[in-house]
Amino acid sequence: MSSELMDALHALAQEKKIDEAYLLESLESSLAKSYKSILGLENDARVTIDRETGKIYVFEMVPVGEPDEETGEYAEFAARDVTPNNVSRIAAANVKKHLTEILRSHERQSLYLEFIKRKGELISGQVLQTTSDFTILKIRDGVEAELPHFDTAKNPNEANYRPFNERYRHNNRIKAVIVDVRDPNDAETLTRGKNTRPLIVVSRTHPELIERLFEIEVPEIEEGIVEIVAIAREQGARSKVSVKSNEPSLDPVGACVGPKGSRVRMVVEELRNERVDVIAWSNNLATYVGNALSPAKVSSVTIDRETNTAHVVVSDDQLSLAIGKEGQNARLAARLTGMRIDIKPASFVGGDLFASLISEEEEGADDLADERCAYVSENGIRCRNHARPGSRFCGIHEQSEAN
Repeated sequence: MSSELMDALHALAQEKKIDEAYLLESLESSLAKSYKSILGLENDARVTIDRETGKIYVFEMVPVGEPDEETGEYAEFAARDVTPNNVSRIAAANVKKHLTEILRSHERQSLYLEFIKRKGELISGQVLQTTSDFTILKIRDGVEAELPHFDTAKNPNEANYRPFNERYRHNNRIKAVIVDVRDPNDAETLTRGKNTRPLIVVSRTHPELIERLFEIEVPEIEEGIVEIVAIAREQGARSKVSVKSNEPSLDPVGACVGPKGSRVRMVVEELRNERVDVIAWSNNLATYVGNALSPAKVSSVTIDRETNTAHVVVSDDQLSLAIGKEGQNARLAARLTGMRIDIKPASFVGGDLFASLISEEEEGADDLADERCAYVSENGIRCRNHARPGSRFCGIHEQSEAN
């Protein structure tokens, strides 16, 4: 048994590419627990496998001296040889079980070390199983991932990473982003009833999914010529993506949209027809806010830095487009820019609407004071907008003054 054990361990270590010393130490630790139970030992057991002969020795670790007064633990132990006569037979009955556990633990630890470095990466998987709470994907042979879609009201400690409009069938292939890798040593997070959960957790709702899809479809993004600055997403419905170019001559929006919309169309198809708006980023905050409200056309944007608010004026026929269905367009624009956006129709602008507004233009309000609109309200508040070229008034007040 001894020589056969060493030959088998040596062959197994080579096949699984596991360090032989680690395998032997893990086996000794596992067998020690079994021998303590089998022999009915009062104290912990220690097992030693002779590296040359493969012979197994069992020792009971008997405490020596007095325990520590504070911790109650012993500092020294004496090893008492309790090796049974039938040690090989007992080992033969337990080695297979212990080796299976050791190999499974080693594989899970290897997967953890591999995929913890791949968080945020796009993966493609085949649907193996779908329940009301989760979907299991096969990433490659022997490697599975979980896409959770729990009812978070009933399961507050779980997550829902599936868009509301998506359902998956067996053998479907879907792309997802790795958002978490569970610690294989944390038994609590890895247990689902009597089953063990996959280590890898993926998402179809994370904004990084859109970024990774654009990286595949747009070579300029992969090369670093075009950058995705920010993404605002309402999964399954609509997203806004702001992009900028590191080459002045290249249109970043056109690069992402592609000829006849071919590039963005591929992203939309992978997102199951979720609408994706690509807009140009600008370091001028007023311009950026105006772009973010696309496809609506804005008349003017005034930034109030004190309250982090963008006051936007649009023509009456653009108001519903700027706000969007149930406020979706304005809401996504606010998330994209990080601003609170206040939208007003041009017909409502006037009087003391901006009486309490303290704002500044994006590029030096004080230096451009002479270029401001000359309109002054009844309360003595001067309009903060720029005057139109060749006029003393802005576009809003020029017509009213003419009348």
